[in-house]
Amino acid sequence: MTTAPATTPQAAMRLRELVFGAACAAAVRAAARLGVADALGDTPTTVTDLAAALDTEPKPLRRLLRALTCYGVFQETGDDRFEHTEMSRLLREDAPNSLRYISLWCTEPWTWEAWPKLDEAVRSGRNVFPELFGKEFFDYLHSDAGDSAKVFDKAMTTSSRQSAADFAAYLDLTGIDSVVDIGGGQGHVLASLLEKHPALHGTLLDLPKVVVGADPRLRDGGAYAARARLVPGDCRVDIPVRADLYIIKNILEWDDESTRRTLANVVAAARPGARVVVVENLVDDSPSMRFTTAMDLMLMLNVGGAKHSEQSLVRLMEEAGLAVAEVRPVNPYLHAFEATVRG
Repeated sequence: MTTAPATTPQAAMRLRELVFGAACAAAVRAAARLGVADALGDTPTTVTDLAAALDTEPKPLRRLLRALTCYGVFQETGDDRFEHTEMSRLLREDAPNSLRYISLWCTEPWTWEAWPKLDEAVRSGRNVFPELFGKEFFDYLHSDAGDSAKVFDKAMTTSSRQSAADFAAYLDLTGIDSVVDIGGGQGHVLASLLEKHPALHGTLLDLPKVVVGADPRLRDGGAYAARARLVPGDCRVDIPVRADLYIIKNILEWDDESTRRTLANVVAAARPGARVVVVENLVDDSPSMRFTTAMDLMLMLNVGGAKHSEQSLVRLMEEAGLAVAEVRPVNPYLHAFEATVRG
């Protein structure tokens, strides 16, 4: 008879903490919705004063703050006072790298209904969203959950602005005169590149309703309008643009067939030797794996999509006719796949 190995107290405690992860996420959401980080200034503040500023009851606010301090979000200094930490400052709306709307987006009401269905998604291999809400995710978001759609837009905008700066700093455009950002949203990446490279011309390609809301700097009368072109379209159907460089950033999260169509359309549009840079979060070989694997599971639930491993994305790019030269980190969350169109 074999004897089961002993369980260490640390392992048992860690698992208990993990299964209460919803409490941590809910506490961060509550702090973001209440505006605790915005109300807390640069000096330690009493719970009573904070409660008065937030129009909350002091006792439950104290309990919320104490729970968050266990995770490094806020810090208790004594005398019933709390102060900011590096993480809590990211919940401020005016923080340069604010994660307030990302924190709200990842804890929106629909998520609390979808997560318990993860086992069903794993069994079936299908997203569970239509069964839960009667329609596909984005249809539901824009027709039935207007407040959540606004949070999504703000979360994507702040995230795009932050990563755009990192990507513009990463990208070497030596020998590049023209660039197209495929599925580039409001065009924050393109605007950052045009700002940094005064001789560069660029095209933003995205769905018509997205392009209409492009960064003002790219639209008529904007600072870079003379060097920018806005093209409404669906990259899975056609990419009617020829350029020296094609950028595909954080959009290859659909099913593999949609990804294949997009990459094939790039190859069909580009001249042999054109440069293609695909930028994605990876579920392997990344210091952000806890975050990216969580996003991967959320994509499984809501749209039936998936984040890539380095191997899976290289395989799809090579199958499409791209020669992948290297994979390099842009920041701790993003990797760039440098490729060219085969002749």
